[in-house]
Amino acid sequence: MEEKSKSKPTLRARADKIKDFRCKNLIAVIENPTDVRNIGTIIRNVNALGVEKAYVITDQNSLPDEWEEMREKRKLSAISASAIKWSFVKKFKDTDSCMDHLNKNGFVSVVTSPHVKGRKNVVLHEHDYTSYKKLAVWFGNEGTGISETAIKRSDLCINIPMYGIIESLNLGTSSGIVLYEVTKQRRAFQFNLKKKIDTKKSGKPVRPDSSSDLSPV
Repeated sequence: MEEKSKSKPTLRARADKIKDFRCKNLIAVIENPTDVRNIGTIIRNVNALGVEKAYVITDQNSLPDEWEEMREKRKLSAISASAIKWSFVKKFKDTDSCMDHLNKNGFVSVVTSPHVKGRKNVVLHEHDYTSYKKLAVWFGNEGTGISETAIKRSDLCINIPMYGIIESLNLGTSSGIVLYEVTKQRRAFQFNLKKKIDTKKSGKPVRPDSSSDLSPV
């Protein structure tokens, strides 16, 4: 019996196929991580969940300054499961320079943190993340959490609800949980918006849909 040989799709072809699933104008920011393994884990989460970019704030030499150099770093490629090669990553020396860059480009920053007195606090799954045209989600240091500077310059604090005796999560796990909820909302909205636009172009009547009334991302 003759078997037909099927060539596997190239990584570039796979990347092109999934690009429509990427959440536009969404950035994950890692503030002063002390362990390069956590950087790799979050970059892996960023790629797997369709976050557009990752920013890393660090003065450590373990992370090269340019993305092209990061892609060639074997250790970072290994711990990120090669996600670094397919995710745009930008490095900043300090929190203020990163915030300035985001503000200049119209991004709203939100931080992942337990309840902070005097700040707006939201429970992760109870907030609407599609109301921001451009959004940066911040994750803090493994030991000390998010910095006071980041909290003061952000719009709100995201709390992950926990119900166990140990009310803490490691950086890789918390980033995965938060980014999953944010990308789920924004991706659904993007698809609904695209469907509405395509329907309008085709001249067909648009069915009433509450999700289509949201502001565009």
